[in-house]
Amino acid sequence: MAASSSNDASKSEVAAEPISNGHAHTEDHSGHAHDGDEDAERRTDIFQVTIKLPHEPFQTQIMLSTQEQVQDLRQSIVETPHTFQYSCFHLEHDGQRINDFVELSEVPGLQADSELTLVEDPYTEKEARMHVIRIRELIGAAGDRTDALQGIMAGLSLHDTVGLDETKEGQVKEPGVEHSPLSGYDIKSPASVKNLLPPPQPLSPKTIKAISVSPWNPPPYHLRSKGHLLYLQVTTNEGDQYQITAHVGGFYVNKSSNTKFDPFPRQAPKAHSAHSLLTLIKDVSPSFGASFDALLEHNAKKDLLAIFQLSNAIPANPWMVPPPTSSHTTHISDLARTQESYLISGVENTETLRDWNEEFQSTREMPKEAVQDRVFRERLTSKLFADYNDAATRGAMLVARGEIAPLNPTEAKDAQIFVYNNIFYSFGADGVGTFGTEGGDEAARVAVGKDVFGVRAVNNLDIQGLFTSGTVVVDYLGKRIVGQSIVPGIFKQRDPGEHQIDYGAVEGKEIVADDKSFIPLFEQVSKALRVKKHPVWDKDNVRHELEGSVETKGLIGTDGRRYALDLYRLTPLDVAWVEEHWSEPGKDGEAKPKDKDYPHRMATLRPELVESYGRLKLRDHVREEMSKKADKSKKSEITEKGEANSEETTAAESKEVSKKEATEESKEEESEAKESAEAKESAEDERVDISGFQFALNPDVFCGQHPQSEEDKEEWAKDEAEVRAACNHLLTDVLPRLIQELKEGDVGFPMDGQSLSALLHKRGINIRYLGHIAKLADQEDPRLQALKRLVIQEMIARGFKHYANSKLRNVAPPFTAPCAAHVLNCLLGGELNSKPVAEIDSTLRSMYPESDFSFEKLTPELLKTEVQSQVALRYRYSLGESWIESGKQLQLLREICLKLGLQLESKEYAFTANQAAATSGGAPAANGTPTTNGHVTTSSKKKKNKNASPLRSASPAEQLPVQTFHADDILNIVPVVKEASPKSLLAEEALEAGRMSIAQDQKELGQELLLESLSLHEQIYGVLHPEVARVYHTLSNLLFNLEDKAAAVELAHKAVIVSERTLGVDHAETLLNYLNLGLFEHATGNTDAALIYIRHALELWKILYGHDHPDSITTINNAAVMLQSQKLYHESRIWFEASLAISEEVSGKSSINTATLLFQLSQALALDKDMRAAVNRMRESFNIFKSILGADNQNTKEAEHWLEQLTQSAVLQAKQLQDLAKGRLRPIKLNGRGPLRPQPSVGQTVEQAVGESTGSTRERTDTRSLEELLKYIEGGETPKKSPKKRAPNPKQRRAQKPT
Repeated sequence: MAASSSNDASKSEVAAEPISNGHAHTEDHSGHAHDGDEDAERRTDIFQVTIKLPHEPFQTQIMLSTQEQVQDLRQSIVETPHTFQYSCFHLEHDGQRINDFVELSEVPGLQADSELTLVEDPYTEKEARMHVIRIRELIGAAGDRTDALQGIMAGLSLHDTVGLDETKEGQVKEPGVEHSPLSGYDIKSPASVKNLLPPPQPLSPKTIKAISVSPWNPPPYHLRSKGHLLYLQVTTNEGDQYQITAHVGGFYVNKSSNTKFDPFPRQAPKAHSAHSLLTLIKDVSPSFGASFDALLEHNAKKDLLAIFQLSNAIPANPWMVPPPTSSHTTHISDLARTQESYLISGVENTETLRDWNEEFQSTREMPKEAVQDRVFRERLTSKLFADYNDAATRGAMLVARGEIAPLNPTEAKDAQIFVYNNIFYSFGADGVGTFGTEGGDEAARVAVGKDVFGVRAVNNLDIQGLFTSGTVVVDYLGKRIVGQSIVPGIFKQRDPGEHQIDYGAVEGKEIVADDKSFIPLFEQVSKALRVKKHPVWDKDNVRHELEGSVETKGLIGTDGRRYALDLYRLTPLDVAWVEEHWSEPGKDGEAKPKDKDYPHRMATLRPELVESYGRLKLRDHVREEMSKKADKSKKSEITEKGEANSEETTAAESKEVSKKEATEESKEEESEAKESAEAKESAEDERVDISGFQFALNPDVFCGQHPQSEEDKEEWAKDEAEVRAACNHLLTDVLPRLIQELKEGDVGFPMDGQSLSALLHKRGINIRYLGHIAKLADQEDPRLQALKRLVIQEMIARGFKHYANSKLRNVAPPFTAPCAAHVLNCLLGGELNSKPVAEIDSTLRSMYPESDFSFEKLTPELLKTEVQSQVALRYRYSLGESWIESGKQLQLLREICLKLGLQLESKEYAFTANQAAATSGGAPAANGTPTTNGHVTTSSKKKKNKNASPLRSASPAEQLPVQTFHADDILNIVPVVKEASPKSLLAEEALEAGRMSIAQDQKELGQELLLESLSLHEQIYGVLHPEVARVYHTLSNLLFNLEDKAAAVELAHKAVIVSERTLGVDHAETLLNYLNLGLFEHATGNTDAALIYIRHALELWKILYGHDHPDSITTINNAAVMLQSQKLYHESRIWFEASLAISEEVSGKSSINTATLLFQLSQALALDKDMRAAVNRMRESFNIFKSILGADNQNTKEAEHWLEQLTQSAVLQAKQLQDLAKGRLRPIKLNGRGPLRPQPSVGQTVEQAVGESTGSTRERTDTRSLEELLKYIEGGETPKKSPKKRAPNPKQRRAQKPT
C-alpha cells in the first residue's frame, strides 16, 4: 500500500511527510487509516472525485478519504503519471478556493462524484526551484550524488535481483530432467561476497542530455520586477541546446545563447512556452515522449520500496561495494549536481537552517489528547529526529575531518568545542578532566554512549514538562563526537552565587543543587526506571534528597523549560565487576595491578537487568504473601504459575519479533486474564495485594558518598546490599540460564556480533561479560563450542576496533585508507604476507608533520599482542591459543567493517597463499569495463591493481606487494551512529491490542486492529524504517496463521526490502525475513520462488556465520521437504543428508534431534529407491530413540514399525514397487502434524516462533507409512509436511502421552 505514500524524492514542499492516501488503492487500509473510533462510518468515508485539469487528458478520477488532508490529495496528483507536470497549483470546489492545510472533511459540500478544478498558480522563485528539482528527478536527469553522509550504494536492496542468475541458468534445461533452484548448490562451499551485490543492471533510458541552471542566472534586478525567476539551460537528446526562462507565468524558450543575453521569448515559429517545464521539454525534443515512457516502464519493473529515497531513517551502508569501474557506481557529468544546494535552499542558504532545540521542544508540547493529535505529534517527532540525526551526523563528519573551526582554538584538541548548523559538538573524550578519577578518556567515551541511551529512555517516557536536548553520538575515523541541540542558557554566565546547574551535582560533586520544581518531573522518571529517592552529601556534608543520581542534572533554560542533562547514570554501578577488576589510579601515574586495570569505572548495570531483578523481587513478594495465606494453597499455585509465565515471557521478549511470538505472549496474557477473572469470583480477601510492593535501586551507592547520621548509614547499607544482590542475580542466574537455554537449543542461536549483542542486551547482560560467557561455554557440548567460537570472534573484532581506532584517530584524512588497509593486513593477511607494507603516498607525507605514522611499524605479531591485551583488558579473557579461526576470516572482516564503518571493494580477498593461487588462475578483467557484480574474481591482487583505472591509482604501472588488502580497496569510511529517537507508543499499543484480540479468538477484530497498527506505523515512521520492517515481519506471521496467506506473502516481501535498506542486505533480521518469505511462498504453492529465497538466505548465512550454523538445520530440512513436494526425491535426499551432517556436528550423533532427522532421511532414501540405506538409517534412529527414551516411547515404537516394513521391503526388493503400488504395506495410524516450521529469531524460544504449547505434536517423528508417503507426494491427498525441528527436550518427550 503505502509505498507510493513515502515518495519524498521530489523534495517538494507539498508533503514532506509520508501520507496514507490510498489513491488507486481502494482495497487498502485507507478505510481505517487514521484514528481508532467509528470503523463502520469510516468505510463510507472513501469515495471518488473528478479533478478537472487545464491540459490533456482534461480530467482524472482520484479515490480519497475525508480523514485525509488536502495536502495528501495534492501529493496524489503530483505522483500520478498523467498529472506529473503539475506542482504549482491550487484546487477549487464550486468556484471556491480550497485551503491546502485543512482536512478534506472540512471542505463544504465535498462528496462522492464531486468535481474539483485544478488551477495553475503563478510561480514564486522558491516554487520554480522546487519544480526544477522535481522535474530533474522525474525524468532521470539528476545523475549520481556523492553524498558525504550516505556511503556507496547506501540503502541497497537485493530483493528484486535475487534468483536472476538461477533463472538464467535454469533456462538451459536438459530434456526430461527436472531442475530446482537448488540444483548443484554446495552447502559446504565457502562464502562468496558476490552475493552481497546485485548483478549489473541495464542502464535506464536517457531522456535528456543535461538540464541545469544557466550561466546567466540569477536574473538582474530590472528583470526580476518583470517576473523573471531563474534561467535554465537544457540540452536535448537530439543535441540541441535551449536557454529557458522560468517566469512567474511558467517556462519559455528565450533568445539567449552562450555568448548573448536576451531572456525574452523567441518569436513564432520557434516560440515554445508552457506552465510546466516537463511539457516544455516535450515540445522542444521530439524523442522525449518515447524515452520518458520507456523510463517510467523501466522504473516500474522495480519494487517501489526498493527505489524510493529514505527520508525517515539512516540507510544501511553495505560493507562490500562495487569498484568505481562498475556499472552500479558510474560517475557521470552533471553540471547541476553542484547547483542542487542552491536549488534546494536558495541564494542565502538560510531556508535549511533550523533551530533544532525549539523544534524538538515545541513538538513535545503539542497536544496529545485525541488520537488524531497523537498521530500527528508522533509523525512529526519521528521526522524531526530523522532530520536532526542526518544533520548532526553530517556536522560531526566535518568536525572529525577538521573542516570546522573550534570556538576555543587555543585549548587542547580533545577539549575543543564546535557549533555548526545550530548543533553543538564536542569530543567523547575527557578534555577537561571531568572523569579523571573514573578512567579519563575511556570513561568519557562510555559516558557519552550511555547518555544517548539515557536520553532515549527519557524520550520514550514522554513526561509532560521534562525536556531533553537532541543527542547523537558519531564514531568516525577513530573519533567519537557528540552532537547536541543547543539548550538555551547552557552557555550563559550566571551571576555570583548562582549555580550553572539547577538540580544535581555542580562542578564535580562538591556542590549539589536541588531546585524543587524538578522533583515531580524526576520523580516520574525514577519511578519508571526503578531509581530510588535517596540522600547525597556535598563537600560541606550538607544532606540533599535527590530523585535521581547525583550525576543526572536538571537545568532551567532561558526559555523557561526544564531540561534533563547527563543521563548516563540511570542504573547503579556493577559493583561486583568494579571491585574485582578496577582500582583507583595510582599517584604519579603508577601502573595498576594486572588483575585490576579495567579501563574505566563506568561499568553500570543494564536497565533490562534491573527489570529482571525487579520481577524476581515481585515473585518473592507474592510468595511471601502466599505463605501468609497457606490455607489457600490452590490459589498460591495459580499465582506462582502466572508469575513464572510473565517472567519467562518478558525474558524472551525479542526486538526481532518472530513467528507467533505475539500469539504466545497473548496466550499467556489471556491465561492471566482468566486467572484474574477466577480470582474475582472467589472471595476478595484471597487476592494478593501487590500495591504495597516497591522496588527501586539507589544509583549512587559505591560512588564516594558518605552518609552522616546512623539512620542514613543503615539505609545506605541496605541499598548497597540490594545492588550487590542485583549484581549477584546477573552472575548466578541470568548468565547461567542463557548458557543453558542456548545449550538445549531452546532459543534461536546468535548468528553474528550484532545478533549476539542484541541477545545479551535483551537479557540485561553487558558486553564486558563476553569473556565470562566464553568461559561458561567452554564445555564439551557442540552447541556451546559454537557459541564460544562466536564469542571469541566478537572479542577479537571489538579488541581490534579499539586498537584500530587509536591509530586512525591521529591520522590525517588522506592516510586513513592506507592505515585501515595496513592494520587489516596485519590482522587477516599475515598468512599471505607476514611483513605487509603500508602504502603511503610519500609526496603528501611531508605536508602532515603532525600526523601519527606509527601504524607503519605494525607487524602481524605486534598486532596480535595488542589485540590479545585489549581482550584481556576489556573482557577479562586470555585468548591463549585461540585466534582467528581458519576459514572464518571473511566473517571477522565483516564484523570489523561494520564496527569501523569501512566500505571495501567487492572481491574475493585472499587470506592465505592457497586462496591467492586460486584467485590468480584466469586473465584479468579489461581495464574500466564493468564486470559481473563489479568485482574481478579471476585476477590476482597484483594483476588487479595493474589494471585498476588510472582514476584510482596515480601510477597504474606501479608493482604493488602481494598482500590481502591495498589502500585502494578501502573505498570509503562511513560514520557509525547512535541516536535517541523514541518509539511510537500509539503504533505499539495498536499492535498489542491486535495480538490480544487474536489470542482471545476475536479474529476479525484482531485483523482489523493489526492493519490499523500497520497503517499507524507507516504514517508515523514513514515506510522505509527498521520499526516498520519489524511490524511487516510480525504481521506477515500473524496473518499467515489467520489463513490470509496472500497478505502474509505481500508483507513478507515488504519486510525483506525494508530491512535490507535500513538494516543491511546481510543483517541477521534480513536473513530471517528471507527464510520466512520462503516458507510463505511455498505455502501458497510457489515452491520455486521459495527455494530461490532459501538459497539466498543460506548464502547470507555463510557470510554471517559459516555453513554450519546450528539453526540452519531447520532451513536445510525445510528445503528438503519442499524438494520432496516437487517430487525431486534424489535431490531432497541430498538435502536431508546435509541437514543430518550438521545435526551430528552440532547436537552429537546420539541426540534426539539426530534420531529424528535419521527417521526422516530413511523415508527420503526409501522414496529414492535406496532400500538398504533406508533400513540402516531407520535402525540407527530406532537405536537412539530406544536408548534415550526407552522401548515404550511412542517415537521408539514408530521407528520400530518402520524398521520392520523397510526390512521386509529390502528383502523383497523385487516386489517392492508392486507392494508400494498396491498398498500392501501395513499402514500406521497418522498423528496430527503441523506445517513447515518458521525460524525463531535470535534469542527467541522455539515455542514462541511456533506459537504452540510445549509438549505438542512438535516432538513426534513422522508416522506415515511408505504407502501414505508416496500417495501424498504423488498428489493423492493433501500435502502434510514433516515438521522437523531442532532437538526437543527429552524430558518433555517422556511426559508425552502416546496417542
